[in-house]
Amino acid sequence: MNAPASATDTLRTALAGLLAGLPPKQAAQAVDRLIANYRGRTPTHAPVLRDRSDVAAYAAYRMPATFEAVCAALDAFADAVPEWTPASHVDIGGGTGAATWAVSATWDGERPVTVLDWAEPALALGREIAAANPALKSAEWHRSRIGAALTVESTDLVTISYVLGELTEADRAVVVDTAAAAAQAVVIVEPGTPDGYTRVIDARDRLIAAGFHIAAPCPHSAACPIVPGEDWCHFSARVSRSSLHRQVKGGSLPYEDEKFSYVAAARFPVAPAPSRVVRKPQIRKGQVLLDLCGPDHSLHRETVTKRHGPLYKAARDAEWGDGWPPPEDTLT
Repeated sequence: MNAPASATDTLRTALAGLLAGLPPKQAAQAVDRLIANYRGRTPTHAPVLRDRSDVAAYAAYRMPATFEAVCAALDAFADAVPEWTPASHVDIGGGTGAATWAVSATWDGERPVTVLDWAEPALALGREIAAANPALKSAEWHRSRIGAALTVESTDLVTISYVLGELTEADRAVVVDTAAAAAQAVVIVEPGTPDGYTRVIDARDRLIAAGFHIAAPCPHSAACPIVPGEDWCHFSARVSRSSLHRQVKGGSLPYEDEKFSYVAAARFPVAPAPSRVVRKPQIRKGQVLLDLCGPDHSLHRETVTKRHGPLYKAARDAEWGDGWPPPEDTLT
């Protein structure tokens, strides 16, 4: 599910206002370097975003996609905890604040928000952008090394998005454990690559060991049924490209699909989806094929045909990443 249009539009307007003066050539050079880092496998011991040009390029290149991916993960989490709303939020490695925008788009109202990052230029730009969002007007932006020395005060929700890949294995473990010790709920999002999925699964295992219940995307808290090296669990979020976004990234399509892996977990009881659609549904004449991760810890395919009545219509409308089946009261 995409983020609310109003939140997306406000973010895009804020980005356009800050980035309008950035020379396209300079932005393109910074984007090329960031792409190389984003796709690389070597953890960095220094901030990826070095100066305002890097941060501006990152904001244009990555922030809309990160925002949509985190919104999708939070939406699935919110479905599993319908009576819960975070009273406070800490964003670890939050940079320019995409996850803080996503949290404010998922749950209405203002709450104490703290963004921790080791790149001061990212924090500065994130603070500027957040001025356009009333729900983030009191957010605090603090420079903090994300690793062994990380400290996090007690909070309801911790988000860690597109951060673990920048850390060493030891630092990843510390960051996840620190988040688990501080929070009632933790949501982690990584790129939808085999390596990103592996980092998410490692984090998932640590959260379960810390006493958390998996809320999404998995319909269970048992071991992932995917055989390592044969496949990986990931999802897709549709991202509309602004003219500025297309200018910085190149290409002519008005949209792109952001692939991501995630885990959302909580210390309190959760109601995960009965099953999760883990591949794009295949719509054929008179039937829909759904690849599902089920509550019995298995991966299986379900065929829904016209004889299933309202369930068939729901299957035709189902999207990759949705819970399945939909609630009975939504079937008409």
